[in-house]
Amino acid sequence: MTADTLARHAASSPEQDPVSDPVYAIGVGPGNEAFLTQRTQQCVAEADVIVGFDTVVDRVADIGDAEILRCSYDDQTERLAEFAERVAAGQRGVAALWGDPNISGYQFLGRVERAVDRPVRVVPGISSVQIAASRSRIPFEYATFASLHRRGELTGEFDRLAEALGRGRHLLVIVRPYDWMPPEIARALLDRGADPDTTALVLEELTLPDESIEETTRSSRGGRTDSTRPILRPDDTDSTSDSQR
Repeated sequence: MTADTLARHAASSPEQDPVSDPVYAIGVGPGNEAFLTQRTQQCVAEADVIVGFDTVVDRVADIGDAEILRCSYDDQTERLAEFAERVAAGQRGVAALWGDPNISGYQFLGRVERAVDRPVRVVPGISSVQIAASRSRIPFEYATFASLHRRGELTGEFDRLAEALGRGRHLLVIVRPYDWMPPEIARALLDRGADPDTTALVLEELTLPDESIEETTRSSRGGRTDSTRPILRPDDTDSTSDSQR
């Protein structure tokens, strides 16, 4: 099953009515523990077993005493199988994802749903995309969002982003380390006719001590982490104007 198919599976139907003992898929926020929601902390404190990528579970490992199953792209299938065995045996399971699972987590969410034998309920978190929008003062109703931090073909995403930018909308984009970083994203949009003078903001390490924001007309430098967010702003556009599309 492809990564895109897993994401479509996770988005294929609404959640059912509340059931007893579901698996929770939680958002752990953008990185700073101050942005962990109370509900996320409650789910972690009550869990018997937590599965997630290393950098994600590190954010909640000190809450409660759950067993932590750390996974990577290479072994996530095996770790999720272990997780599913523990859940089937009656343990309370939590899958941990960056930010808000609804922003850029449906491929992993689909894997979790395929692995376990019970419903999965999503517990939203605070995404670094929300932080980026706040730092940039860009309301979501005037922006087009895309997450490139996923496996699969992205040509259609760049076509969609270029079309939106041409209509005067702001772009909020999550990069994909290490092949679709700000310079590559800028080139892809320029190849599709984007104005080379469009202002770009590159935001990194949001909410963390090394947080940085760089403004440029060309996304000319890279970055390294999940918290890198390029934002492109069309020039001479009032982001609060009624004429904004």
